[in-house]
Amino acid sequence: MTDLIDWTARDLAAAIRRRQISSREVVSAFLDRIDAVDERVGAIPVRVPRSRVLADADRADQAAAAGEQLGPLHGLPIAVKDLMDVAGLPTTHGSLPYADAPAAATDSLLAERLRAAGVIFVGKTNTPEHGLGTLTFNEIFGPTRSPWNLEMNAGGSSGGAAAAVAARMLPLADGSDSGGSLRYPAAFCNVLGLRPSPGRVPSGRRGDAWSPHGVLGPIARNAGDAGLLLAAISGRDDRAPLSLDQDPSSFLEIDAGTLEGVRVAWAPTAGGLPVEPEVLGVLEQLRGQLTGAGAIVEEIDAALFADTDECWQIVEMLGFYEFGREDVARHRDRLGPDLVRNVQEGAALTAAEINRGLGLRTAIFRRTVSLLCDYDLLATAATPLVSVPAGTRWPREVAGVSFDRYFLWQRLACRITTTAHPALSLPAGFSADGFPVGVQLVGRHRGELELLRHAAAIEALTECHLRRPSL
Repeated sequence: MTDLIDWTARDLAAAIRRRQISSREVVSAFLDRIDAVDERVGAIPVRVPRSRVLADADRADQAAAAGEQLGPLHGLPIAVKDLMDVAGLPTTHGSLPYADAPAAATDSLLAERLRAAGVIFVGKTNTPEHGLGTLTFNEIFGPTRSPWNLEMNAGGSSGGAAAAVAARMLPLADGSDSGGSLRYPAAFCNVLGLRPSPGRVPSGRRGDAWSPHGVLGPIARNAGDAGLLLAAISGRDDRAPLSLDQDPSSFLEIDAGTLEGVRVAWAPTAGGLPVEPEVLGVLEQLRGQLTGAGAIVEEIDAALFADTDECWQIVEMLGFYEFGREDVARHRDRLGPDLVRNVQEGAALTAAEINRGLGLRTAIFRRTVSLLCDYDLLATAATPLVSVPAGTRWPREVAGVSFDRYFLWQRLACRITTTAHPALSLPAGFSADGFPVGVQLVGRHRGELELLRHAAAIEALTECHLRRPSL
């Protein structure tokens, strides 16, 4: 039943629940696929032994046969981003000092939610060192390659997750995002990556648990599957002070809404950032499709994005200081220079600079709220180019503009992060060379359900998500 790897996650979960297929059959199909292609892709470098995975799948089938209450992801295989602890598996953070990390004794909050939802853990997905940047490459496992072209990078930092979902090694996967780490790899791999509103998915992060900056979210092949995973990992947790006390079951069924009359604020360059012409060309085609379907698409000026770069850099560097200062103190010679520089920059921030960054974030949030009173969606390019060679740490130039720091090319995502609004990357089309191109859609604050419904409507219009890489 190798075709099971092409089923949607929702169809697989429903069939397992009805006992039309077994978890063992589903898990075996995906394990066979991992064995067949991941040596070339490099998406799931940490693996659970097959015998253990199949034993877990058999227990899932026994629970279904016994009529037990089943979680929404019951019997589905998943691999967790290698920044989050899963009991029994090491967490390397893609960083040399953790290359020989022992197996975690307990689950992270995210893994707790996934386990309660009934998943079968099969491994950990690859990430750059401590999730730094929007390409996946580290000194332990090397790069994660795009399933669309193995010479190219899958994006990051949730690159292993996006590549595994695109290559049919997993039905869905988790990721995290502070500067595009769900959205960039999704665009490169022709899948959907959703950065939810802060608090939608509770986090057990240490340090400043009140920050809305970094969030957890789903990667999936379509909006409905993203909603399924979001339903499983959302909801209140008293350890997460921002977590939302709202029933996540509404995400279990994502119905495609109509695009007739939907108002779209169109800002493909997010206020004047460099974007390659081939990306803009694909987005212009999408704009025509949206208009043809009855959407009202209007260009907006750059005022929305004022001060977003300064805000993001202050908050991001402060976060690196918070979690990275101890590693830099102990292992500086074994860490990448970008990580060390970020920690040093965070340490040098003054109280006045931190105060300014936090104040700017509030102003940006309120500007975005005001904009989305008049529009249903804000749309930008998801990435500024279509591909980057596999071993590249970051592209040094886009559309004739040179960069001297890794995060400058990812500002299409960073600028949206500062709004604290939900955003997703959705397949929008393909370049002349066959590379996926994504569109970034931003919805109203805590409006993930509406955002996913709009995404489902666009999927139905373009059908770009139905194309799969040949490998």
